[in-house]
Amino acid sequence: MINGGVSFWWQQIGVPVPRESLDGDLDCDVCIVGGGLTGLWTAHTLAELDPTLDIVVLEAEFAGFGASGRNGGWLSAELSGSKRRYGATHGREGVTALVRAMEQAVDDVIEVCRSEGIDADVVKNGVLYVARTPAQLVRLREHLSDDDAWGIGAEHHRELTTDEVDQRVLVEGTVGGTFSPHCARVHPAKLVAGVAAAAERRGVRILERTRATRIDPGVVTTQRGTVRAPRILRCLEGYTASVAGQRRTWLPMNSAMIVTEPLPDRVWDDIGWTGSELLGDSANAYCYAQRTADGRIALGGRGIPYRFGSRTDTDGRTQDWTVASLTAILHDMFPATRPSRIDHAWCGVLGVPRDWCASVGFDTSTGLGWAGGYVGSGLTTTHLAGRTLADLATGRDTDLTHLPWVDRPVRRWEPEPLRWLGVRAMYGLYRAADRREGRGLTRPSRLARIGNLLTGR
Repeated sequence: MINGGVSFWWQQIGVPVPRESLDGDLDCDVCIVGGGLTGLWTAHTLAELDPTLDIVVLEAEFAGFGASGRNGGWLSAELSGSKRRYGATHGREGVTALVRAMEQAVDDVIEVCRSEGIDADVVKNGVLYVARTPAQLVRLREHLSDDDAWGIGAEHHRELTTDEVDQRVLVEGTVGGTFSPHCARVHPAKLVAGVAAAAERRGVRILERTRATRIDPGVVTTQRGTVRAPRILRCLEGYTASVAGQRRTWLPMNSAMIVTEPLPDRVWDDIGWTGSELLGDSANAYCYAQRTADGRIALGGRGIPYRFGSRTDTDGRTQDWTVASLTAILHDMFPATRPSRIDHAWCGVLGVPRDWCASVGFDTSTGLGWAGGYVGSGLTTTHLAGRTLADLATGRDTDLTHLPWVDRPVRRWEPEPLRWLGVRAMYGLYRAADRREGRGLTRPSRLARIGNLLTGR
């Protein structure tokens, strides 16, 4: 088994040949810090809106090195953050507008892949959440009821009976589930590599192995020189803490994945997973999975959720106990996979704001903008955020610039060791709640609610 090396996705298609780095000082019209999907979608959109712009993207490693090339491949319309918090400033209409924009963004990404010739193994078969305990089923129904209260009905997602779930995939112990059509499977590395190439075809310059250490109005400082631009857009998501003064802005949450060898037909026959639906469970410490285009199961979840001092991994290597834990979840859900080999394990970080809500913003007085804080639902959100940030940075007044996450103020995380203790306690409570629910608790455990209150989730 390979552990690390960024991700299986990159190992499968090959890590890209390094692009050129910054060599001395540089002037441009727009400097984007971060070569993940947020930065690349922003650059791609800006180049479409105004082909005359000189746009430079700075990337510390290579485009797609971070979460954009390590995620679970869920191109979903799931909202990043709390509807209640978005609704506090923009009401019911603002929340529904954001959800509808997310649904549209799924189709928009698929259309860009078609128009740009990006073969990212895209199949839009929806997303299925399974409940495996009575408490999980109650939690799923609570989510449905909450959506109904906000005007987000069955067209967004609906409940399935056990038989209806089993017709799509046979997960051991299923007692019910929900389904949303607004989700597509993608190959993350193929997608981000394709978007980077599409941006370059529009004249965007991507400078790799150029780590930004400081962002100030009009200037980005790197170890290879400075870049001066009237508009500077921070698109670092889980790596935001690496920039001076941003350590407590967004917390870098860790998530890990494993992928099996290609499974034989007899295993797929036992599982019954004939489509390309994305699959998640409804535990508090949840997992997420996809059936890959070459017949594997890629499954992820939280390992060590947070490293002290907002540290991040280097090459995606994850702990042996995390690999064992994810493998146990895989085998528990799909006993037929027990004889199959795990081919690769890896991890990555995602950005978590203090109120667990994503934001996009641009300060016209300083020329500084940002987007991120997707809390693990970033594959589609990066596209919507990139388009929104491009509109803001070019002074456009559009429907996107009025969405409730725009210019959203968020307080900073507590200093260490408080944030480490808080996140560690939250996930400890989640796992304890899951154990209680697995032993027959018929209602969601209060321990999970305590965990949410502890960290403001």
